[in-house]
Amino acid sequence: MGIVYAVANQKGGVGKTTTAVNLAACVAGMGRQTLLVDLDQQCNATSSLGHPAIAEPNSYTCLAGECSIAEAARPAGPDNLWIVPASRDLAGAGVELPRLDDFETRLRDSLGAVRERFKVTLLDCPPSLGPVVVNALVAADRVIVPVQAEYLALEGLVQFLDTVRMVRTQLNPGLVIAGLVLTMADDRTRLSREVEAEVRSHFPDLVFDTVIPRSVRVAEAPSYGEPVIDHAPTSVGSSAYRALSEEVAARG
Repeated sequence: MGIVYAVANQKGGVGKTTTAVNLAACVAGMGRQTLLVDLDQQCNATSSLGHPAIAEPNSYTCLAGECSIAEAARPAGPDNLWIVPASRDLAGAGVELPRLDDFETRLRDSLGAVRERFKVTLLDCPPSLGPVVVNALVAADRVIVPVQAEYLALEGLVQFLDTVRMVRTQLNPGLVIAGLVLTMADDRTRLSREVEAEVRSHFPDLVFDTVIPRSVRVAEAPSYGEPVIDHAPTSVGSSAYRALSEEVAARG
């Protein structure tokens, strides 16, 4: 049976999509069938792999009940990597979903044969605590939380972790926090080092050992429609995401 991970944090700009795309590519590079589901109305994971934001079926049509996630999956480009693209129609999902019965379980119900077909499924979540994110947390087995190495990125972290605990208590008792991953770090600056020390002090058992550095190669890869391990395979960003994928696999 495959594992479903939600890559989530309520704050924007912390590296959720970058982490989801590159982690998915690294896992696929290990020879494992991997699925990336783009749930963000900005469609950044979709465009980062060179796919249009107008493709159908997509994650919005899955939430609407028109098809399953497994049926909407298509090859993403790299070997073993598949994607369910996003749609800008997801912008209305926050209003539409709560009007439906059992709206919190729409994504879980749509997973279909995903666990049998894919070893790893990654859900790239929008920056919010809205209905789409709740759906992802209900559908997931594990949560990976990217945290930017800046103080403002810490402000909403406790609130997000409280939301995870609420979902675990009320809707998905099997949900586990796989870990917090520090992103866009620059160990040349005191600020970055201090934030890392603070996060590790408060969450010693949750923070991954791997730290994702601030990297031009990582930042520019989406403009080429490919993950950084294909765009710049020998870069420090590629090495970091490969190490993270191994650490995630080791934690299970």
